[in-house]
Amino acid sequence: MAHKRSPLRLVPEAAPQPAAPQAPRRLGAVELVPGRVRAAVLSMAGRILDRTESSYDAATATPADIDTALAGAAGVFTGHELQGIGVAAAGLVDPVTGLIMEVNDAPGLHGYPVTERLGALTGASVRVEHRARLQVLGDRWFGAGRGRRTFASVSTGEVLGVGILYDGEVMAPPGGRSGAHMTVSASGERCTCGNRGCWKTVATTGWLRARARAVGLGGETSLEALVHRGDALAGRVVEEYAQNLALGLVNVQQLFAPGLFILHGEAREGGERFRTVVEERLRDAVAFSGAEQPRVLVGTAAVDDVALLGGAGLVVSHL
Repeated sequence: MAHKRSPLRLVPEAAPQPAAPQAPRRLGAVELVPGRVRAAVLSMAGRILDRTESSYDAATATPADIDTALAGAAGVFTGHELQGIGVAAAGLVDPVTGLIMEVNDAPGLHGYPVTERLGALTGASVRVEHRARLQVLGDRWFGAGRGRRTFASVSTGEVLGVGILYDGEVMAPPGGRSGAHMTVSASGERCTCGNRGCWKTVATTGWLRARARAVGLGGETSLEALVHRGDALAGRVVEEYAQNLALGLVNVQQLFAPGLFILHGEAREGGERFRTVVEERLRDAVAFSGAEQPRVLVGTAAVDDVALLGGAGLVVSHL
């Protein structure tokens, strides 16, 4: 029996479909300090694309209150493909367990499991480090420290600290100290940590307000307002503040000779005279003739953004 052959049908090959566009990779950063939580989404180049902020009462907040503030700030991460989140935290932290161990000005943060809480909120990988250690990473990857293997990054204002990069390595134990509690005056004021004469007692916004009030300039006077007053009394307070800031940095210069000091935060309001006073004091402290002459730069990022850049830098450092 003859078999009828079915005609051959040529099925047109399906046209290749364009690949679905991939969501751009982003970095997450959080700053957690007494009374405030800031969060930001950054590009891989360190540009802040979106940000938010929430607050809580540092003196009375419970861990549940801090959970609420953290959740409010973490909403900024919704819809982004994060490579991770870096948390810049005040106080003593344990990067291995993800705990904030102790914060003198915020009892509710003692033992707070920030990486666990934030990971549950976002589903992202979360790392935490001390704020001062992270600010130097922010400058290393995205700021004025790019291309240098040794420099110091200084946070000024309500929160004081210095991060040091020395020959490419951050010089502090993990979760380590910011330098705010180094002793600069053995008979100085009592600090919140219980010791006397800490750098923090003479080189923060709290000292500046108290000093302005003591000399009759008003208790709420900011560094910017004092600079703009232009009178001799305000000028002396501004110069004293700069000298106090330099007290702690001289110790850093003696130990590490970083060559470059990048000032962030309130120091931006001090103007060129403030910067010059700090730089001249550091140059006076150069221990030997072959050392690099210290330079002082003022950060160009918005006030305190160095902590957020540092959080992003922590993620980049582990990618």
